[in-house]
Amino acid sequence: MSGVNHILDKALNGERLTVEDATLLFESDEVEKIGEAAHVIMKRMHPEPITTFVIGRNVNYTNVCDVYCRFCAFYRRPGSDEGYVLPDEVIFQKIKETQDVGGTEILMQGGTNPNLPFSYYTDLLRGIKERFPDITMHSFSPAEIMKMREVSDGLTLEEVVRQIHEAGLDSLPGGGAEILDDRTRRKISRLKGSWRDWMDVMQTAHRIGMNTTATMVIGFGETMEERALHLQRVRDAQDECIQNGYDSEGFLAFIPWTFQPDNTNLKKERQTPEAYLKTVAISRLFLDNIKNIQSSWVTMGPEVGKLSLRYGCNDFGSTMIEENVVSAAGATHKVNINSILELIRETGNTPAQRNTKYEILRVFDGPNSKIENDFVMQN
Repeated sequence: MSGVNHILDKALNGERLTVEDATLLFESDEVEKIGEAAHVIMKRMHPEPITTFVIGRNVNYTNVCDVYCRFCAFYRRPGSDEGYVLPDEVIFQKIKETQDVGGTEILMQGGTNPNLPFSYYTDLLRGIKERFPDITMHSFSPAEIMKMREVSDGLTLEEVVRQIHEAGLDSLPGGGAEILDDRTRRKISRLKGSWRDWMDVMQTAHRIGMNTTATMVIGFGETMEERALHLQRVRDAQDECIQNGYDSEGFLAFIPWTFQPDNTNLKKERQTPEAYLKTVAISRLFLDNIKNIQSSWVTMGPEVGKLSLRYGCNDFGSTMIEENVVSAAGATHKVNINSILELIRETGNTPAQRNTKYEILRVFDGPNSKIENDFVMQN
């Protein structure tokens, strides 16, 4: 029996994979076999033939950043003529437009802007919640939270997270994880902080009752073992959350995607669809304590996004009504809501709109159903 078969049998029998197991899978070229096993595990966790998605919008409130990641095509240095901070009224209008098309989630992220005081974030969130109490603010990244701490006049990390949560931050997305290993992080983003900094923010959020998501970006020149270590560190943090009985569910989802090199200062070859699909599948096999694996069609394109639903993904992610960071690096895939419904149906699954907590809001039984006709007419 090959090493890959033995590892896949372990996963299918409910045994936990090790870093060594995951490393061997990443080194393997048996992508379809790994994908088949991941699909079996996904179906055990999600037996209903339903693929979820969320209607959300990315709001990039500032592009000013003092971290200078080599892989980012979006940021502008402090003092740049091309730097901006969106006026509050523009942000409010974007949120209103999102709600008007049935959206429930705002992913508000930007650079680590040293010119914004901590009160900027708390005041903005309170203003949003006063106007849009039903919108879910799934916003900011650990790097932005660390910047808030830096400008907060001596608050601890936990105090910063508590205050931003009380002001209206509902959920914390996993942006900025890249690869959770410091050898790679020092090469691609020396000022962004260690993998431990990223994880400290997430574990603090879990302790105070906030849900989060986790991400991984491949293609920076990391080793296969570093990819496996990334998965181990995410799984360990989720174990801690579960074992300590926090009010948070911890990481609600894991979202891997590939580095987009265009217009950046980091020249690497673009990862293949096969490398992405293999990463998705290994993530599903390894992360036995995280329920949802999310497709990343915005970087890989809708057809590969559709394929990922056979490699362990149960969720199609966000409609991404607006997205500026990844598109600045050359990923320009745009999918409207009707296209998402069609793509999911082409896999034999039924599409369903969810919220940030993965609670299903409406199931789209078919293009001739009243609920779908009403929805399409509204949008």
